[in-house]
This record gives sequence, structure tokens and C-alpha cells, in this order.
Amino acid sequence: MRPIIFTHRVRARYQETDQMGVVYHANYLNWFEVGRTEFIRHAGLTYRELEEKGILLPVMDARITYKKPAKYDDEVDIRTWVGLLSPVRLTFCYEIIRVADQELLVTGETMHAFTNSDLKPIRLSRSEPIVYEWLATKNKGEE
Repeated sequence: MRPIIFTHRVRARYQETDQMGVVYHANYLNWFEVGRTEFIRHAGLTYRELEEKGILLPVMDARITYKKPAKYDDEVDIRTWVGLLSPVRLTFCYEIIRVADQELLVTGETMHAFTNSDLKPIRLSRSEPIVYEWLATKNKGEE
């Protein structure tokens, strides 16, 4: 079963590009963050609420594959979904698609640990079973 994919649209701003009008490579990580923030918000939960519950999601690893560049003023869709989920770790997957021609520009993943505010690992399935179950249903493709 395919996981639930959330799509959020952004426009490449001038400040995100280099002199050639090409989106600077590190800005895709920012777009990944926008994608996962909006993915969580779409479900009625925010990063702030997670932090208020004492749950942090620091990035442990990031992978990006560049296929084609986005350029200034391009509208792009950030497609985000839950890849791997364990009680202590979570991987988000991403695709950046240019809206005008549906060209796949970038793919990537970020791996996150579930930690408390002291950055000590926690088992989300124990500390916040409702949040863990919600993530698990997104991973399995259930609404």
C-alpha cells in the first residue's frame, strides 16, 4: 500500500537563487523542512505542539539527489510522505516537482530521531502512542 503523500506548493524566490537564476542546492533542505512542517500541520498537529509535549525531531541524516534545477519564479510542489517509522526513528521522503511541466527535479530523505528536550532518545510509541499511531497510519496509506 502506498503511503499518504502531502503536497505543498511554493514559488522559487529570487533570494533562493544564484546569479544564473538557479535555485541554490542547499535551499532544497529548506523546502524539505517546509514539506514536513506542512505535512504535520495538515493533520492538525504542529511542531510547536510536539515540542510542548516534549518531543523533538532532530535531523540525523539527510540525502538529496539532484536531477534538474528549479529556477527563479518556478512553482514547485513539495511532495512529502513518511518513509520508515520505528518507535525511536522516523524518515520523511520528498520529491520536488516543477508544476509547469511536472518534471521531477529533486528527491530526498531526512531521518529524524525522537528525543526529549534534553536531546535524549525516547520511544514515541510509549511516550505519545496517539502521535505514533497517526504517523503509522500515514506510513501505511490509511486516512
